[in-house]
Amino acid sequence: MIRRLVVHFGLLFTLLAVLCLARAQKHTVIPLIPAANWHLVSTQPKDAEEVRQWGGDPAIEREYGVKTVVHRTYHLGVQRAEVLVEEALDPSSAYGLLTYYQTQAMEPVKNMELTLMGPQGALLARGRFFIRASRPPGAALSDDNFTALLIFVGGTGRLHADMARLPAALPIRGLVPKSERYLLGLEAARRVLPDFRTELIGFAQGAEVQVGEYAAGQARATVLAITYPTPQIARARFGAMESFLGINQERGAESIYGRRSGSIVILVLRSGSATTAKRLMDQFQITASVSWNEPYPGAKSFTLQVMELVLANLLLSFFIAGFGVGGGILVFLGRRAATKWFPQWEWANPEHETIIRLNLS
Repeated sequence: MIRRLVVHFGLLFTLLAVLCLARAQKHTVIPLIPAANWHLVSTQPKDAEEVRQWGGDPAIEREYGVKTVVHRTYHLGVQRAEVLVEEALDPSSAYGLLTYYQTQAMEPVKNMELTLMGPQGALLARGRFFIRASRPPGAALSDDNFTALLIFVGGTGRLHADMARLPAALPIRGLVPKSERYLLGLEAARRVLPDFRTELIGFAQGAEVQVGEYAAGQARATVLAITYPTPQIARARFGAMESFLGINQERGAESIYGRRSGSIVILVLRSGSATTAKRLMDQFQITASVSWNEPYPGAKSFTLQVMELVLANLLLSFFIAGFGVGGGILVFLGRRAATKWFPQWEWANPEHETIIRLNLS
């Protein structure tokens, strides 16, 4: 009897220990990919004008370097969805298109990077591809099934190699959600910044611009982070802006504040005061690094650059020929010196310079 009670108490103790350990463990929720069976039914190449049907602009697409446009059709049972895949120059160009076309009605898709979904469709950036997906009109397509389509088309994320090629995100403190834009050309800059003299930015010299709206009291301030290839270009462009825009001069609502750090120029528009502008600019932590790169050609014409390349190749050929002739002369003088001062040395023995012939009949 006692033995049986001991066994029961042992089982009860073990059960209580297991329950305690189970309660102490943290529960992990693993998101599951919807299993909707979408399949591709057609693929058709299109020209840049096709983007007009999707709310795009061919001029903007060309500015971001879109090379090809492909229209795809997917089916899920009787439901049909259209997808437009645009191939841009690089991942940063595709990311720029994503930021340019995003709207306030769109929200990030959970567990999917660089993916925005709205009532009419979704936008994705995957590598150098910018993808638009539209919801089927008049069809009751659930969010899960539409998300499954997005995963089927573009996956859930991006490659780590592409992450390094994307611009760093703007400081998030005070940033108005979905107001960030990444601009690579004058046409997009004119539309995003209609009241700013965008020709002063210098896109022809390799400028890249990040624009964001920040809460500044009761108003919204616009912050521009302009990145240039070299500090020299940044200094020249910032000097031109100071001359034409009156940067850091009190002019009421028209005041523009800014600073330059290395190859980056920060401008603040409509901040209301210099104190607010300084607070916004202080959020940018800029660090400099040195890397080997080609020098900027400046204002040299293409013909002059080609001529310099030809002359450089001629000089290289001259130096190579000179080294060959000089090496031959050194070998000759070395042989003569060895013959005079070291006649027993094999290299100085003239027998090594003769040809041995075997007169065999």
